[in-house]
Amino acid sequence: MSTADMRRSPVSATGRPNPVDIHVGSRVRLRRTLLRMSQEELGDAIGLTFQQVQKYERGANRIGSSRLFDLSRVLDVPVSFFFDDMPVVAVSSSPNSTPGKADAPIDPFEADPLAKRETLDLVRSYYGIANPVVRKRLFELAKALGNADDI
Repeated sequence: MSTADMRRSPVSATGRPNPVDIHVGSRVRLRRTLLRMSQEELGDAIGLTFQQVQKYERGANRIGSSRLFDLSRVLDVPVSFFFDDMPVVAVSSSPNSTPGKADAPIDPFEADPLAKRETLDLVRSYYGIANPVVRKRLFELAKALGNADDI
């Protein structure tokens, strides 16, 4: 494998995808799912097959900058969305990670709660409540229950 091929490949020497590519792909899947968009619909919107979208979402294929820009427009999020909440494990285990002067330590966390199906179902149900007053009351109730341990 040439040096140029190694730079393009999302797979490390261990045969596993780069953790950053996996995280970015999971954020694509999260947003697509929140929008109730199928992989086929997303692929059609950016000129790809649903199989290619699957590979992006698994991190098996790296997403180039122009494609990431297209995804951000179709999914209606800023490009930074795909890198938000990146676990420190992904940053530190990326083969080419070299900390910069502006890098601040990131607090590690177990699992991204936004990537769970339960979270997606909860958000869908919440926005399915047509009455804004009821939706606001549910929001306040959830906040109060979440802070119940602080009392």
